Amino acid sequence: MNKNIAVIRGDGIGPEIVNQALLVLDKVADIYGHKFEYTDVDMGGCAIDKHGDPLPQSELEKCLASDSVLLGAVGGDKWNNVPGDKRPEKGLLRLRSGMGVYSNNRPAKIWKQLASASPLRDSIVAKGIDFIIVRELIGGIYFGEHKTEGDTATDILAYSEKEIERIGRIGFETARKRGKRLCSVEKSNVLDSSRLWKKVMHRLAEEYPDVELSDMLVDNCAMQIVKNPAQFDVIVTENMFGDILSDEASMITGSIGMIPSSSLGATSCGLYEPIHGSAPDIAGQDIANPIGTILSAAMMLRFSFDMEKEAQAIENAVSAVLDAGYRTADIMPQADDEAAGCTRVGCAEMGRQIIEKLA
Repeated sequence: MNKNIAVIRGDGIGPEIVNQALLVLDKVADIYGHKFEYTDVDMGGCAIDKHGDPLPQSELEKCLASDSVLLGAVGGDKWNNVPGDKRPEKGLLRLRSGMGVYSNNRPAKIWKQLASASPLRDSIVAKGIDFIIVRELIGGIYFGEHKTEGDTATDILAYSEKEIERIGRIGFETARKRGKRLCSVEKSNVLDSSRLWKKVMHRLAEEYPDVELSDMLVDNCAMQIVKNPAQFDVIVTENMFGDILSDEASMITGSIGMIPSSSLGATSCGLYEPIHGSAPDIAGQDIANPIGTILSAAMMLRFSFDMEKEAQAIENAVSAVLDAGYRTADIMPQADDEAAGCTRVGCAEMGRQIIEKLA
């Protein structure tokens, strides 16, 4: 099978981690008889330096013409003082909107080999951490009107029933394929947009009698994720709440460097990226963790290309490497890990080990 993948290497550690993911994809193609062609796309700070724009229309068109998009990370201190509409993150928002990827799916799963890296108590971790946050991605406060007049700034949070319904269906369909439990997270005791959210979700629930729907206020959800994460199967929520909660959820699994994500819309052309940032402070030092990006590539194979066995092979290879004790710095924080048989490796070596396990 031939597939064209738009590749956004981005800024900071982005080029390093993306390179390892591409090497893994090349190995998968070699083993299973596929052909992956890569089209480089400029986005983020590097695009500002080259084009004066975080995502020129010509670069967006490359993404729209691809079968899917693999993204590293964008941004960094270098571009902190550029005008707000030219910041690297604006390129990411424009990409999501242009591709129409309204559903961002972020798994929060603790690998058994990294249980000791979780900041939670052993008794909490032992109950299991394995849930997915389904985040609405192209609506809400991030895409509302933003303005500053004198000493007052305003950001508009708006959702239509149609926007809520389409992400709600993704939540129900995802739960149906897992443990059949869906938690809808909002702030309906304060916000009109959340009251509409709750109304639409309960209307949808009538179409999914096999899925148990519960409601939770976002502040309570933030507490419950660290108190009893085992209670969750699938969480569905709006854009800003999902952004915050998914970052919180990633940290209880041991490292933000381990978490992939997929963003999908009405077509199979998706956007796949690790959830961490560009980490410019460690860029170029060969110490970044490429696993989140490699697992994002696995999600691409599964959800956009229907290559389930290939995706599973990557995930099995990652698990085998962790079983063998290989760790990047972010997942080997304790000084006594070396005594426990763990070996600290860099970004490139971690990628090489995963490729070796694939082979």
